[in-house]
Amino acid sequence: MPGGRLTQQERQQIALGVADGLAYAEIARRLDRPTSTVTREVMRNGGPTAYRADVAHRATERRAHRSRQAAPRGPQPTEPAAHGRDPEAVRAYEEVFTALVMQQGLPRMMARVLTCVFTTDEGSVTAAELVQRLQVSPASVSKAIAFLEAHGLVRRERDERRRERYVVDGDVWYQSMIAAAQAHARFAETAREGVDVLGTGTPAAVRLENIARFMDFVGESISRAAEQARDVLHTGANPASAPASNPVSDPRSGLATDPPSDPIDSNGGI
Repeated sequence: MPGGRLTQQERQQIALGVADGLAYAEIARRLDRPTSTVTREVMRNGGPTAYRADVAHRATERRAHRSRQAAPRGPQPTEPAAHGRDPEAVRAYEEVFTALVMQQGLPRMMARVLTCVFTTDEGSVTAAELVQRLQVSPASVSKAIAFLEAHGLVRRERDERRRERYVVDGDVWYQSMIAAAQAHARFAETAREGVDVLGTGTPAAVRLENIARFMDFVGESISRAAEQARDVLHTGANPASAPASNPVSDPRSGLATDPPSDPIDSNGGI
């Protein structure tokens, strides 16, 4: 599998693949590159709807030029190399995770900070550590933290040295799932309002009622699964076993069925 930076020709192939709606894994296979390379390339350069090969190539050259000019001197952060980790592999993974978080709607700087906290063993960082790890200005870190805190994604606490630390809790994911379930419930409620407006039994009303029933089922399933799996977010290292799956009801038949195994979307959906 080739290494090194992507060539302009490879970027053109990526652009064609994205335009054709191919999964990142398929584009990567055709280029004989890791899927993470393609995912990172697209997300760093406008995302799937705005990716342009020539623009991406010029942007990469500019970033490389700035990086050479601003190459930091002196000792560099060593935390990613802890526990025998490969620093390059850690950095590559952080780029992929950042791209995934950006797909959920976070701006790049905020996504980078959140990724940094998630991939730190301590589960918390100081502003100075973020500045060092991400090689950005204190102002950028402050703005990102304010945004993440306002959205309930991080919280502040003080350590024994009275330093302010930024912490991310596993419950962030639980709250996110509950918010999604509530959004489904609101959608179902609004759809049902249309049933009365359009006339019960009419084709349009039937369509809206079916949508409402679907949203009800999905929202309730998400909420129930989140409650059942909440403890997983607080499981210690090397858990003895994963929680057993629980059957869910099939809305079409009313029968209990085993939950389907959902493949992960190659485009990074979660």
